[in-house]
Formats: sequence, structure tokens, C-alpha cells
Amino acid sequence: MDWLTKMNEALDYIERNLTEEIDYSKAAGKAGCSSYNFQRMFSFITDVSLAEYIRRRRLTQAAIELQNSDAKVIDVALKYGYDSPVSFARAFANLHGVTPNEAKQPGVELKAYPRISFQISIKGEKEMNYRIETKEAFDVFGIETVASLSGEEGYVSPAELWQQCHRNGAYEKLFIDSGDLPKFVAQDLCKIHGVENYRETEGNTFPYMLCSFVSDTSKTEGYVVQHIPARTYAVFPSERFRWDENFFEVLENLQKRFYSEWLPTANYERVPGADFEIYGGDAEYGYIELWYPVKRKSEV
Repeated sequence: MDWLTKMNEALDYIERNLTEEIDYSKAAGKAGCSSYNFQRMFSFITDVSLAEYIRRRRLTQAAIELQNSDAKVIDVALKYGYDSPVSFARAFANLHGVTPNEAKQPGVELKAYPRISFQISIKGEKEMNYRIETKEAFDVFGIETVASLSGEEGYVSPAELWQQCHRNGAYEKLFIDSGDLPKFVAQDLCKIHGVENYRETEGNTFPYMLCSFVSDTSKTEGYVVQHIPARTYAVFPSERFRWDENFFEVLENLQKRFYSEWLPTANYERVPGADFEIYGGDAEYGYIELWYPVKRKSEV
């Protein structure tokens, strides 16, 4: 399958370059998608970030080299991308539970993280509901953060942004300023949603916004305003659930199933553009829709 071939070619590139600088964009290019899409896809399918996977593979190979050669710790540290023996020893101990010098001793127990290989697995999972919709261009506005794709410190994650906005009253203000829902969306939707990857950001990051749809009654002054061009979306709705019980479980399950079950076998491919987390329901029970921009594989 073409999708499997491309994903495994990306992993081949990573494996060949564990002792070199790994260009995430080059790996993504081999997978046939953007760096953002490749990293998001990888993390949802494997339950580990691409950066963490690379770190584990490098430290696995470093341990093998320390056990099976006379290489000095400082040389192994530099070979696998660490600037100093101290930072290497700290990372090594966090993963393996022993220091690099202790790893050289006979009988020491170490951890091994094998190379991942992507395959299609036939599961007894229940059916997955979706629909394909083409939406005209529209605008959203709201409160933005720039988050790290690799979980790097110093960035505010989407979950943290939601928490901050609830604590400081920004969520309530955006709710009031959102105005009426526009006519092109279902009228039982909430007024505030999530959107990411709607513009380019520097480095290994992506933008995320708590957003509302712009309508004639919206008050957008003081907010980030973003134009969303016309797109075709694959829309994945959840079943209704209690907001206070398993919200994150429902969200993560939908995301994971899109990347690991639907996308590898569908006649569509993910294209660059904004991903939406759309929320609907009432005060007690809600539902989520994920909107992913796609195109048919046969389209140019």
C-alpha cells in the first residue's frame, strides 16, 4: 500500500540518520506530507511523539555501542547528538536506569526500543462514522497560542490554553463577543471551538486558537482573526457523552482512529490546512466533530 510504503520510507530515513541531524521536513517529505501532519500522524498512531521516538532509538543504539565496544562515553555522547557527557548521562539514566559507565559492566540490564514499522492491522473495532463536506471560505477569531510539536518546554499547549482562558475569564469574554452562530453551521453547536495549523509558524511548532465563527454580530476587536479558505473536509462526529466524564478520551480516540484506521485505507489524503475541533450539545451532554482538510487521491 502506498501509504505504508511512504511512512516506512520516512522511518528508514530516520534510522539511517540517528547519528546525524534529522530534518523533520525531509522525513515528512518521504511520507508525502508536511512536517506538522507527519508528526501529528506519528504521535496518534504510536502514542509517542516523533522527537521522543528518535530520542529512544538513539539511546538504545548508544547502549548497544557502550556494551559491545571500547568506545568512550564522550565519543558515544557526541555521536548521538549530545553536546556534553553530562547531558548524555542524564538522558541515558532517565531511560535505562543506569549511567553510561555502568552500562559497560557485564550483566547490567538495559532497555531496548526497537525500530517501528508501520502495518495495517485488521481490528474488530466498531464502525467509524464520517462524512465529506465542502465548505465555502469563512473567518474565525479568538485567542491564540503557538505550541511545540515535540512537547518542548517554554510553549503553552492547547490544553493549557483552554485552562488559562477558563481561569482568567477570557473564555467567558470570547463567548459573549462571539455573537450569533453563522447560518452555515449547525445551530446546536457551542460558540467556542478549537482550530490548529491554520498558518505557518517558525521551527517545530504549530498555531492553536480557541475560536468562534465570525458572524454579523461578532465583536472581533482585540482578537486574532483568521481567514479559512474554501476546503473539502472529512468530518468525524463522536457519539454524545457527558462533558464532565470522558471528554479527553473521546477527543483522543477520534483523533487516533482518523490517523490509524481511516486515513491509511481511504481514497482520500490529508492536505495542508486548518484542523477543527467542533463542539456541540447542551450543558450536560455534548459531542465532538473533527474536521480534517482532505482531497481525493486521484486529484492533482
